Amino acid sequence: MKEQKEIIVGGQAVIEGVMMRAPNSYAVAVRRMDGTIVSQAERLPKLSEKYPILKVPVLRGSAVLIHSMILGIKALNFSATVALDEQQPGVQVKAAAGAGVLATTSHGIESSRILEPAISEKSTVDKGESGAGMAATAAGSIIFALFFNVLLFIVMPLLLTNILFIYFGLENAPRIMPVGGGAADGAWYQGLWMWLQAYLKPVRPSVSFNLVDGVIRMCFFVLMIFIFSRLNDIRRIFEYHGAEHKTVYAWEAGEDLTVANARLHPRQHPRCGTSFLMVVMLVSIVLFSVIKFDSLIFNLLTRIALIPLIAGISYEIIKAAGSSESSRFFSIITRPGIWMQNLTTREPSDDQLEVAIFALKESLKLEPLPEATA
Repeated sequence: MKEQKEIIVGGQAVIEGVMMRAPNSYAVAVRRMDGTIVSQAERLPKLSEKYPILKVPVLRGSAVLIHSMILGIKALNFSATVALDEQQPGVQVKAAAGAGVLATTSHGIESSRILEPAISEKSTVDKGESGAGMAATAAGSIIFALFFNVLLFIVMPLLLTNILFIYFGLENAPRIMPVGGGAADGAWYQGLWMWLQAYLKPVRPSVSFNLVDGVIRMCFFVLMIFIFSRLNDIRRIFEYHGAEHKTVYAWEAGEDLTVANARLHPRQHPRCGTSFLMVVMLVSIVLFSVIKFDSLIFNLLTRIALIPLIAGISYEIIKAAGSSESSRFFSIITRPGIWMQNLTTREPSDDQLEVAIFALKESLKLEPLPEATA
């Protein structure tokens, strides 16, 4: 008989497709307008073996986050290339046997099940990108994504919280005199400069300060997701997200990977990456309350510098909680993520479920086979 091997899979939504990731490989499957599928798959380097320091707790969480972001943007760029140019050279296309139109998405979830060797449907595994061009595009995307997220989720919440504490005179906020300015007192920019000088005097962060900051950050995120969910293209991605969750549920349950089985499962999954956000917020509140300065610039730079540490600690908490999914602690920390998934997932169609299943099977094909035992 063959030794059974437990594996972990995850994924991310892409344009009209899905990226599914296993421990040692990943696969991207994208549906073209003619109903065929373009797929790309490859093995993943074992970074922890090449760099043993990445096995250290907290450090490994930061490495996983960075690697996942790079891989996700690479998959997203591949799907965008297919969507914008269906005649790209070097990419072979085949329809999956008896599967019809296939397409999926997924979004940062981890799950486990016993690996089975039989995967019947066939897709193409080929890379049609120009290495240097794709690397440059991915690098540009990462830089833009980092800049946008730092601005929206670190800079703006901090500045807004600082202004609110000064305006309402909360805790240790510096007292200010009424701010004048305007046409009667001078140019408009002079009045604006006086206002900024008054309301951006640094407030030393406390627990309550960071709670307000965290609430504002989460409000920004929920508002952004809500606005995006009103867009048709993003709504389709959220449908793919739901397809990915249903497929993972079927995989975890040990069921055959079929549309009929996946359709019966819920679209919200407790180990979705959105559950990670609540943990990140709580960890950031604690760290920002401990490491703080009387300088607004220093506080801002500190929050940016602590991002890898916050991600690493949050990863360890999720990992520890996930070792016993039936525990009350795991249920509590993942519940906000379940609520959030009412926005980030939609009920998928059968063809989207087919793609999620297809992508998962393609990623599993590159996993090492279980060793035979007597």
